[in-house]
Order: sequence, then structure tokens, then C-alpha cells
Amino acid sequence: MLAQPTDFLRSLFDRAVEVADPMKSLAGALPEKPQGRAVVIGAGKASARMAEALEATWGPCEGLVITRYGYGRPCQGIEIVEAAHPVPDEAGVLATRRMLDLVAGLGADDTVIALISGGASSLLISPAGDITLAEKQAVNSSLLASGAPISQMNVVRKHLSRVKGGQLAAAAYPARMLALLISDIPGDDPAMIGSGPTVGDNSTVQDALDVMSKWNIETPASVAAALEAGSGVLPPDDDMLSRVSNVIFAAPSQSLDAAAEVARAEGVQVEILGDALEGEARDVAIAHAELAKQRLGEMAEGDVPLVLLSGGELTVTRTGNGVGGPNAEYALALAIALEGALGIYAIACDTDGVDGAAEVAGAVIDPDTLNKAKDVGLEPETALVSNDAHTFFEKVGSQVVPGPTLTNVNDFRAILVRKY
Repeated sequence: MLAQPTDFLRSLFDRAVEVADPMKSLAGALPEKPQGRAVVIGAGKASARMAEALEATWGPCEGLVITRYGYGRPCQGIEIVEAAHPVPDEAGVLATRRMLDLVAGLGADDTVIALISGGASSLLISPAGDITLAEKQAVNSSLLASGAPISQMNVVRKHLSRVKGGQLAAAAYPARMLALLISDIPGDDPAMIGSGPTVGDNSTVQDALDVMSKWNIETPASVAAALEAGSGVLPPDDDMLSRVSNVIFAAPSQSLDAAAEVARAEGVQVEILGDALEGEARDVAIAHAELAKQRLGEMAEGDVPLVLLSGGELTVTRTGNGVGGPNAEYALALAIALEGALGIYAIACDTDGVDGAAEVAGAVIDPDTLNKAKDVGLEPETALVSNDAHTFFEKVGSQVVPGPTLTNVNDFRAILVRKY
């Protein structure tokens, strides 16, 4: 019998993060260092760690990558620039401009290594047309609060950009390009990771307009004008993408499998619900609570414990003014739905260490979570309505705060079910 269920769950999360660390996973995807000029570019919350891992194998390299504030790493030759995430800032704009200058004029004998991970959508920023940074920030903030799935958000981001949807790769043509990707996207579609700066896309401007209409995203005049003028997104068969290879070397499924191995080694049964779950965080939590209670009801005392694992990217339709994120909101909704059921514990964290915009990965819950909340005068339902899950778990003392994890394979959720 597991003595400390929440410690066990945290060990599963830690293993999921560890196996996705670029220092442990990137080298196997690297070819031998080319003899000619090689330029390293990239963006994302894991990109600085990826650059560090690349130089650990190749030695000092020429290049520039953009990562989130606080996620920088020491590199020998590659310059690391930090910028804002999840809403872009001027530092990202200036660094993206310099990156485009760096790859301009490369020849057919040159090689570009592009290091792309989740977060690149806001870090790699070059607004299309006459769109200002403030307008791009407003659209991005509205998308994040809308509840739209990441795949639809990225359609809009691509068509409002000069670098996404294959345009970064096109800027380096005719150089050879190897894009090494860490997936934070349900389904691991390379075109969706970081809004696909090295991958073509068949979506259209009309698709972007449809997404904005469906999710009630306000369209500034400059945004409408840029879309009306047409975007620079390239189709997958465009000649300027013919010299690009896109390789995913770390993905959510690998992290779930690694966590499952840890659980089985502890004598715990494993049921993987999927690595590509999407949907409203509180709705998924309710469904998972029902499943966990069902599994508990099927157990007899002394049966082997069970852990339910899942990944993907849940969303939150923001209606309140609290501090929260999809993982914390899932955990809060799960605790409410479980109603203190004895024998059920859970963890929900983002593998990048940042849930929403907070420097918190997520939270753990146990059968006493609601009682702890009552003891400190908290109303769980009120916190859920106001999207204030992070504040709730901070006061309850159940936050998970690992700091920058330097990788990003999206949400990690584990529910432990055991019969006393």
C-alpha cells in the first residue's frame, strides 16, 4: 500500500517532465554536425534548453533562440533572448526581426537547425500588415480567454503573422533546415506546434475569420485589413518548404508511458485515458470524477491500486477575474465533483511549470481538500465560478510549483484510486 499518495503522484509528474528534458532526449535526433555553415534558430519555452543540449553535442554554434522570461540557459555560442509569454511583447518582436535577418541570404549549402517548442506562438512574433503589437496582444489575450482549443487559436495566429505557418522556413530558403520539435499539441501535428513556423498549412484566411467569429474575438480594423490582403502562410507543398525536415523528438505519449512505468514498478495498475484530451477543464474533470468513483466502486478492499493517466490540453472559458489555469481549474472541479470520496487522490500540472499565466504548474487534491478549504474559509464553488483556482490552492497549501522545467509536453494528469 502506498504510504504517501500525493508524493507518489508528484513522482509520476516529475518523471513525465524528466523524460521530456531536451538534455536527455535531443541528442538522439541530431545528425553529425555539418561541415559548412550551420545556423541555429528557435523559439519556445524549451528552446533555450534545446540549444544547451545541442551545443552539448555539437559544441559552440552560431544562432539565436527566443524563450520565456526566466527560462534562459547558458550557451557557448547561441544567443538566448528572453521575451513574454503567453502574451507577446516588444522583446519578442525585436528578437524575431533579428532572427529573420540572421537567416536571410543563406545558400543551398548552408544548414539551419530550428528548435521549436510550445510557447513559440507568442515568443516568435512579427505581426502581419499594419497590425500593431498592442493589437496583436489584444487578439492573443482574447483567444486565450475564449475557451477555443489550441488548434483553432493557432489558425488565427498563423494568418496574422509573418513567421508562422511555414514562413520562418521560407525566410531561410534555399538553405537545408532540420526542425527539431517538442510537441505540446494534442495529436502531435507539427503544423500546430508553436503555430508551425517551419510547417506549411492548408488553412485559409476565411478559416481564421471563422474562428474569430465563432469565439467572439474582436477584430481591430488593421487585423481585418491584414486578413483581407491575404496572408503569407504557405501550403505544405510549396517549393520553399521542400528542403525542410520536421522531427518530433519528445511528445506527451512518451511522458505518459514513462510515468506508467514508475507506477507499475510501485505495484500500481495503470489505465491511460489518452495523451490528446481536449475540452473545457471543468467538464473533463466531472467526467474523470465519475470514472474514478466507478473504478473505486468496482474495487474490493486489498485490491491493487489504480492510477488513471491522461495528457492533452484543456481550456478555460474565462468569465471571472481570478488567477487560474486549466490544470488548477481541472483539479478544483475534480475535488468538487468527488465530494471528498475516500481513496481518490489526483495531480494536474502543466509540464512546462506554468499553468495559464501563473508561475505554478498546477495542484494536488486528496479526500481532505474540501475540508481544508472550509477550515480557511474558502468556498470551492465560488473559486471555480471566478476562475480563481490558483488562489484557492495557494490558501489550501496544495499548489505544485517546480519552477521552470525547461520542457513542454503539455498537461499531465494522474488520479490514484485505492480501496481502504
